[in-house]
Order: sequence, then structure tokens, then C-alpha cells
Amino acid sequence: MAENDKRYHLIDGIRGATVISMILYHFFYDFFVVYGGEPRWYAGPAVHFWQQTICWSFILISGFVWPWGRKKNLRRGVVLNLLGLGITVVTRLFMPEQTVRFGILNFLGCAVLLMYLLEKPARRLPPVPGLVLSFALFLLTLHINEGYIGFRALLSIDLPSALYEVKLLTPLGFPFHGFQSGDFFPILPWLLLYLTGYHLGRVFERCRELHGAARINIPVLSYVGRRTLWVYLLHQPLCVLACCIILRRPLF
Repeated sequence: MAENDKRYHLIDGIRGATVISMILYHFFYDFFVVYGGEPRWYAGPAVHFWQQTICWSFILISGFVWPWGRKKNLRRGVVLNLLGLGITVVTRLFMPEQTVRFGILNFLGCAVLLMYLLEKPARRLPPVPGLVLSFALFLLTLHINEGYIGFRALLSIDLPSALYEVKLLTPLGFPFHGFQSGDFFPILPWLLLYLTGYHLGRVFERCRELHGAARINIPVLSYVGRRTLWVYLLHQPLCVLACCIILRRPLF
């Protein structure tokens, strides 16, 4: 996949489209919620759905491409975690009310590293059953941060409250009472979505008829998708600057 003519540009294009969607979402979040004092904007179901499509896409794609970067994944996992910690420090200093604790970069960094342990057992499952099982478990644990697993409307099981009293368990998916973060992606349930993406990649590898279509290059989107990390790091300061200029507000 290193050679340009063998690269699956369409995957880059999907990631690029997701990045652009993320930039727009964060701009409007900053404009309405952070600087506009309109928290109701974020409470709307359409906005929540929009936000979920962005994070689901990033996590699925990251799991999907994990095998392609196996030789560099150790370094990538460490770098993502360090960058995530840097974002925690910066937001704590300049936007304390929006401090990011164990955000998307820390999650992706941990997921990349954990896959070294999970890949062998994951590959024991055939691709399609692995895909279905991972996604089903993700849906079942989607509300684990809220104290239960399952579906409130159908069947759910409340988890022991003691799990949510140990601060060290917060990154695993059991946030303690009063925990707040501007961006929170714990290991559970999101690692199961990452595994879903990994198994989706295995399904893709076996569907040779899809490989040609996946090499379609969408120039702008594919270009952006190959530079996702840099865009992610730079877009939020630019969104804040744009909001301050439009609303004529001081930066800090």
C-alpha cells in the first residue's frame, strides 16, 4: 500500500470527509455553546447524531487500517497518547471549563497499542462473525459510562456502583461521580467499535471486487484524509480564532 497506485485512496477520502465534518461541527459548537451561551444547540437530536457519525467514522476507520501500519503502530500509539496528554494540559490552562480528559487521541493511542494484544485472539474468529460480535457487544455496552449495559427500553443490567467510585477506572469506562471532560472516549465501549472496524477491514481484504473501487482518488478529500492528525491538531485553535473574530470576543 506504500506505492501511490496501490493505495486505497477512497479510505483517505472518507476520512477526509469526516475531518471536514468535524471542523464544521466544532466551529458551530464553539460558536453556539462556548462563546454564544446557547447549550441547547448541542442538546438537539440532530446535532447529537451528527457528532456520533464523526466519532464512529474515525474509530471505525482507525481499526480498519490498523493492519496496514503494523510496523509503525507502536510509535503511532505512543505519539497519539503524548499528543492527547498535551491537549489535556493546553485545555486545562486556557479553557479550564472545557478541559479534555482522555479524549479521542488518548483513546486511539491506547486502542492502537492494545491491538497488539488483541489481534491474535481476534483473528481466531472468522471476519464476518467477528464483525457482528464486536458490533453487538459495542451496542450492548454503549451506555456503560452511565452505569448500565443493554437497552433501557428493552433489557438492561445496572452495574455495581463501586465501579464508578474508583478514579483509576475512569479511562476504562467507569467515570467517577462529578467527572467532567470536554471530550471523553474511554476504552469501553469504544474499543469494541475499534474492533468492529478491524474486522470490517478483514472482510474488505477478502472482497477483492471492492479493491478497485477503493482506489478511486477524490483529490481534495483524499488529500485531507492523509493529513488527519495535523488537521485535528490545528483546526480547534482556528475555530476558536474565527469565533472570536466573528463575535468580537477576546481570545481568553
